[in-house]
Amino acid sequence: MKRTLLIAAAATMLVAGCKNQNNMENPFFSAWNTPYEIPDFSRIKTEHYMPAFQEGMARQKAEIDAITGNSEAPTFENTILAYEYSGQLLKDVSGVFFNLSECENSPEMDSIAEAVTPLLSAHDDDIALNQKLFARIKTVYDQRETLGLNPEQLRLLTETYNGFVRAGANVPEAQQPRFRELNEQIASLTLRFAQNVLKATNDYKKVLPNGDTVTLDVPTWEPFMQSCPDRALREEVWHAYADRCQGGKFDNTKIIDTLVNLRLERANILGFPTHADYVLDDCLAKTPANVYRCLMDIWTPALNTAKQERDLYQKMLSQDEPGAKLQPWDWRYYSEKYRAEKYAIDDAEVRPYFALDSVREGAFMVANRLYGLTFTERTDLPTYDKEARCFEVRQGDSTVGILYMDFHPRASKRSGAWMTEFRGQHRTLDGRNVMPIIQVVCNFTKPTADRPALLNFDESETLFHEFGHALHGLLSNCTYPSLAGTNVPRDFVELPSQVMENWCRHPQVMKMYARHYQTGEAIPDALIQKIAAAQTYGQGFITTELLAASLLDMDYYSIKQKQHIDPIAFEEEHMKNIGLIPEIISRYRSPYFQHIFTTGYDAGYYSYTWTAILDADAFEAFAESGDLFNPELAKRFRHLLESGNTVEPMDLYRAFRGKDPSANALLKRKGFIQ
Repeated sequence: MKRTLLIAAAATMLVAGCKNQNNMENPFFSAWNTPYEIPDFSRIKTEHYMPAFQEGMARQKAEIDAITGNSEAPTFENTILAYEYSGQLLKDVSGVFFNLSECENSPEMDSIAEAVTPLLSAHDDDIALNQKLFARIKTVYDQRETLGLNPEQLRLLTETYNGFVRAGANVPEAQQPRFRELNEQIASLTLRFAQNVLKATNDYKKVLPNGDTVTLDVPTWEPFMQSCPDRALREEVWHAYADRCQGGKFDNTKIIDTLVNLRLERANILGFPTHADYVLDDCLAKTPANVYRCLMDIWTPALNTAKQERDLYQKMLSQDEPGAKLQPWDWRYYSEKYRAEKYAIDDAEVRPYFALDSVREGAFMVANRLYGLTFTERTDLPTYDKEARCFEVRQGDSTVGILYMDFHPRASKRSGAWMTEFRGQHRTLDGRNVMPIIQVVCNFTKPTADRPALLNFDESETLFHEFGHALHGLLSNCTYPSLAGTNVPRDFVELPSQVMENWCRHPQVMKMYARHYQTGEAIPDALIQKIAAAQTYGQGFITTELLAASLLDMDYYSIKQKQHIDPIAFEEEHMKNIGLIPEIISRYRSPYFQHIFTTGYDAGYYSYTWTAILDADAFEAFAESGDLFNPELAKRFRHLLESGNTVEPMDLYRAFRGKDPSANALLKRKGFIQ
């Protein structure tokens, strides 16, 4: 079933007085009187959300009742399209609220989210378990071969039918109350998990002897771990990061125990032996066995390389502190130290050439060379925060969409980087194209009074990565909202983002955008060569910690029987089973692993590796052609971006590449094979 809400971000407790809100004053109850119908952020107050959610649910319920009460025989138009375009107000308020709850959060937003979560869960279940609605959808689906539908219409019909089945339409009536209860509990728990991580992250600040402050935001935490010579201080700050949400007031361990078992029970009700089986049935991977096979094929060469790195850093530590054993809090310090010695390069040398604006313009330049897009900053358009920058995206004389870019940490913003949308591209029933309003959010160190924000190279790749997601949304050219843009299987959605990193790191492209923030000098060839030579450095660690997290995710959701789970013991046991060395931990330890307990990557974190195979293989086509901006290849890849989920994703990939993907390009890129 098409989920109209970002339940994973949802939250709990009515705002006082919201029931008395005058509907005429609520900006959600009329069209946005703004350029491009951008949400009128300046008019939206916290007290507007709950009435808008309530009204949105009421309107969609009436629309669903009209479909089920229609005395005419079910057709594609009066059932499938009527359902597809229902709930517009609910989509509008959800698109604003849940996006802002992640980057403009507050106690009031938390309270609204906590209050609305069970309401939205129940509303979705009322639709998913509506037997009259499903009967009409099934009637149309059973007639699909005789209806003369075009390919996109047939795809919508098939995805709608399958979505209802996956959402519980076939759950026996006797089990439906429990099924509803499970959905509500899961939604509430994922919210509490996310809130705990945000609060625990913001709760820690370490003032250093020199007066600097270390927080648990990665842009400040990681440079500290790379540069601090005080081993005891490194250990303290590492534990603050790695031990978050294990006990105390922000404990997530009990939530994990409950959440994993609830998801298993729900999968069983739906007829699947595990939650992973349920999730993957709707993905390219299809089965847990395929995922494990993919991950383990790369695990062995990655772990072997990581062991070589460990031995090297152990020797360096032994020189500094004879008899000391390498620990996780030592790894980044000695890795960075060796990087500086071996490659004569460190972040301090690199950052001046990767000012935030230069990297952003580099991403824009690549999009222009590949797809002919231009990006013009608009300071006159509505925005939700003074730090959020707004760009009009154009193709020739036509506006393609609006792009918001929000780059720096705030206490109200969750950590990490992501792309989302305030509104997705689609066409209305009368054929009018609705342009997308896309948002990219990052957490890069802020500029200072005398220096712009300077990125390290990993952060530069992060910007290109999220911008790749943005292009997927901006270039969407689909009819139906549920099939448009990034609404594709999770193990395909990372391809457009990860492939963009290849242009970021390519020496030819770096020469185009990386300029010294003070002199304007293009990055020297010698430094480009050092960066290029360093691309395979540390890949043992980077790949091993990523794969460890992916395998941990699969292990949680491959359990077949309800059981008590101590997440710390579970993690330790399963990391030992795959041979993870103690000097490395999973990229995310369980109590703050938001991808799999909050943001929708449960049994799906593997997709970063799955699509890394695709992205390396895809970029190899450009490299082999001798033109990184090959017009014919760019045209074919743009078709992949434009198509959303209107075509089977692997068919789109084969149409671009002309063959099935191979892992060889990825293994070569990481230096695991020649």
